[in-house]
Amino acid sequence: MVYGAGLRLDKWLWFSRLSKSRSVAQDLCESRRLRIDGRVIDKASALVRAGSVLSFPRDGEVIIVRVEALAERRGPYEEARHLYTDLTDTPSRNHHSRVIAELAA
Repeated sequence: MVYGAGLRLDKWLWFSRLSKSRSVAQDLCESRRLRIDGRVIDKASALVRAGSVLSFPRDGEVIIVRVEALAERRGPYEEARHLYTDLTDTPSRNHHSRVIAELAA
């Protein structure tokens, strides 16, 4: 279980740039298609904390991220990217990583 300071899920999704707008984040939260640590979420006011694992569908794949930090504002992409670790394991990403590794060798 994760303890500590929390932030509304819709705000965190928007701050982390995983959602284009806060209203899109709210719709995702209320769609019951998003999970925090395996628990189905049905409200945008659910709290997310550092260490939580989020999973949700986007563009035909399931996105899985671990929350690394909370933010106070929506910053540039470089800052937002430090708010989470992408845990998504898809064949296309694995193939892309192998190709890059082969080219580097």
